[in-house]
Parts: sequence; structure tokens; C-alpha cells
Amino acid sequence: MFRMWGKVFADNHLLKDFVVENPSLDMTRTKKVFAALETIAHEFDLAVPIWLPSNISDFKRHAKTRFTQDSFIEAIDFDYLEIQIIEED
Repeated sequence: MFRMWGKVFADNHLLKDFVVENPSLDMTRTKKVFAALETIAHEFDLAVPIWLPSNISDFKRHAKTRFTQDSFIEAIDFDYLEIQIIEED
């Protein structure tokens, strides 16, 4: 089971969170991550953020990254969106 946790923070407070589960064994890890991020963005009514080099580097090292205003085309009313893999196949 693949599970990814999405969290929205403002002023160091957790505003909302959502966990995406993907039991598929046919998808690659990358496809699962992108699909989960899309689901989290939809759940929070956000545009899907853009992966910047710093996000890619953090995610490769820690299976976790934060998307700030720089990763969004539209203005956001929070400090950052954090995603973290909490379970992998």
C-alpha cells in the first residue's frame, strides 16, 4: 500500500490534512507520487504545484517536501503545502 500525507500550514499551524492511498502494484513510485499530489491538490481546491529543483532534491532525500508560493501560479492563502510519503509497497 502506498500512502502520502498532504498538509497545509499557515503561521506554523496545521490548517488541514489529507491522506491519499493507492493500493495499485502496477504503477511506478513516480506515477503514484504525481497522482497522489493531484488528488491532494484537488481535495484542498488548489492548482497542482510546480516541482522546483529544491523540491525534487528534498523529496529524493527525505520522501518529503514543501511547496511554497514559488511553486504555485496563483496566490495562496497559507505558508506552504507539505507532502510526505508515510507508507510504501
